[in-house]
Amino acid sequence: SLLSYPMGEEAMYMLQRLIDAPKRVVGAKQVLRALREGQLQCAYVAIDADPFVTRRVIDACDKAKVPVLETDSMRELGQICGIEVGAAAAGIARN
Repeated sequence: SLLSYPMGEEAMYMLQRLIDAPKRVVGAKQVLRALREGQLQCAYVAIDADPFVTRRVIDACDKAKVPVLETDSMRELGQICGIEVGAAAAGIARN
């Protein structure tokens, strides 16, 4: 299920976890692949991304019992992941 926080301490902590993660996956396809392979700890979706894309990620995460968090924008999620473009989804991979 989607965890939507106001930008409080818990949300900042979860974003910081993504920033600090030793292994990230970026993009919906990579997130879905990591989920299928059982390699995803948690996922992040951008609220301004195409709902068709984010719904697939959210549904797959629900099925796999992997937490999903919302971020404010694709741009923000892309910046956090160190890419020049926006990202609809990202995740923290298991080590």
